[in-house]
Amino acid sequence: MSRLAVARRMTEVQPPIIPIVGDLIRRHPGTISLGQGLVSYGPPAAALAALASFPRTPDDHRYGPVEGQPDLVAAIRRKLAAENGFEVGDERRIVVTAGGNMAFVNAVLAVADPGDEVILLAPFYFNHDMAIVMAGCRTVAVPTDDQYQLRLDAIEAAITPRTRAVVTISPNNPSGAVYPAAALEAVNRLCAARGIYHVHDEAYEYFTYGGARHASPAAFPGSTPHTISLYSLSKTYGMASWRIGYMVIPEHLFEAVNKIQDTNLICPPLVSQAVARAALESGSGYCRARVAELADVRSMVLEEFAAISDVCTVPRPDGAFYCLVRLHTTLDPLAVVERLIVDHRVAAVPGTAFGLTEGCYLRVSYGALDKDTVAEGMARLVAGLRLVARDVRPSTASRA
Repeated sequence: MSRLAVARRMTEVQPPIIPIVGDLIRRHPGTISLGQGLVSYGPPAAALAALASFPRTPDDHRYGPVEGQPDLVAAIRRKLAAENGFEVGDERRIVVTAGGNMAFVNAVLAVADPGDEVILLAPFYFNHDMAIVMAGCRTVAVPTDDQYQLRLDAIEAAITPRTRAVVTISPNNPSGAVYPAAALEAVNRLCAARGIYHVHDEAYEYFTYGGARHASPAAFPGSTPHTISLYSLSKTYGMASWRIGYMVIPEHLFEAVNKIQDTNLICPPLVSQAVARAALESGSGYCRARVAELADVRSMVLEEFAAISDVCTVPRPDGAFYCLVRLHTTLDPLAVVERLIVDHRVAAVPGTAFGLTEGCYLRVSYGALDKDTVAEGMARLVAGLRLVARDVRPSTASRA
């Protein structure tokens, strides 16, 4: 047998679904993508203006601190105190990362050994699962309820001697669910009692609607020693390509995270950090104004789904910019996605990528496009789902 083989652990990692769906879209021009989770806007003008003064000194062409530039770290510290309700003192550290995904990889590598278990709540974010498996660990998927809310009893029952962390995301990707502060605090207390970490992803912290409120577990009493908080500027400030996120970790994890990030990245790009600092200094009002506009798009999307309640079930999402749709069909979700793209020129993401192995689910994203384009995409999607539910294909003439 050839020794030139792919590492076994990599063969167990699920394929990255976004590039797979993206390839289908490229092969069918004119497809409207309600797939990838992006926002339609870019960074604030003040953030882009920061580029005019970069580089300021020769040091801007050299490596910076592994944990991030001091001025950006200071801006993050002020933001956390003002908006998330907690101070970062001597018992916590801020580490700037190349996006939220890197923050999660840092966390997993810092707290888990090969063979250890990490609990994800299904539906889960696929890149979290991929990172866990790449680290040689095992994802333990714990189901949520029929509204995609936390089930504390199920989480507690899933904890074993090999469990190292419970991961929560709120507002949630892919469901749009927002977990109440009381539910998150119950999980946080459970993790403290069982001696494991609570990793909380807050990438969508500003994206809430109606009476829903975002909560940061790091603000709960007694949470400091075991809570890891993850953040990203990709969605909030429209900075996906700039690759800037950050994490707040207990002080005792800093040495491990420092080793991981120094090996993988050395330091986040200084030009991206300069833009990020200016974005944070512009204030969260920049994002919140756009979330208010997005609320109208969300209402339109929910109305469209309500009109086909005989075809699918869509629990009301109170956050992010996703709907997680359960189709009343036994068809394979990826096959449904392919049919929607080929026959109707509209794309979504199959729920299997999010750990939903029973039933036919699709994640629909409405954040990346203007309202008129989302409306056209939803019209195509609704028409397609009606035919899929009856397992009927449109005629050749209608596809022309």
